Amino acid sequence: MNPFDKFIDQLHDFLDYKKETGFQTLEISPETLAELCSIETPNVATRQAPPAPATKRPTLSRPVIEIKPKENNVITGKTLEELTDQIRTCSACPLHTTRKNTVPSEGKPTRPDILFVSDFPDDEEDEQGQFYVSEAGKLLEKMIGAMGYKRDNTYITNLVQCRPPNNRIPHQDEILACTPYIKAQIAHLQPKLIVALGKIAVEGLLNKKVAITRLRGTWQTYDGIDLMPTFHPGYLLKVPAKKREVWTDLQAVLAKLGKTPPSKK
Repeated sequence: MNPFDKFIDQLHDFLDYKKETGFQTLEISPETLAELCSIETPNVATRQAPPAPATKRPTLSRPVIEIKPKENNVITGKTLEELTDQIRTCSACPLHTTRKNTVPSEGKPTRPDILFVSDFPDDEEDEQGQFYVSEAGKLLEKMIGAMGYKRDNTYITNLVQCRPPNNRIPHQDEILACTPYIKAQIAHLQPKLIVALGKIAVEGLLNKKVAITRLRGTWQTYDGIDLMPTFHPGYLLKVPAKKREVWTDLQAVLAKLGKTPPSKK
């Protein structure tokens, strides 16, 4: 693939992500626009002719990301507590130079019914080093309560343990560096179910590109564990109308566990 086509593919992925996380507009600085306009397109004569239009648009499968644990990040923690200590001092990728705090995990440490996997710490979580302190975290806590659970009898962790600068999408090498942690946490916890919150967490766990708007609400599996993909609470703050769809997903999680939501008082 030539550099121009590669750039277009990456641009499509980025715009898909922004759309699925609730953005309707995208600001571009004059400098960035000038740089984009300077990109040379390949010679039209050397490009392959496009295929003849099909009578029916084919279904395109999403490519596998091929996320594998980073070789130089070896898990040394033998328990969840030791693993948390290792995460707090991790320097396996450049994010350790810009973070204030890691936000490793929180909740019931022995076979929780539900493991929630988010994408990465946001500003307030990075500042305080804990979950549930941001508006998205407070909304997640309400969602957990609506299911009949409390924070301390479920478990939550992040796919990427450090906040990327300006909350940008984590780079693949940053996800690679954190992959051993999420694998080790899940191996220790052995949760009954996993709920993956948002596109980034879903892609990292399933190891493939996804369209979260289409995949959410459909059961997947991670290492033999049932996994429910759904929207991130941060997205729900931007698009409150989607809360109904997430509640449908969480009700399916309860049904899988043989439970029903508590009656409203």
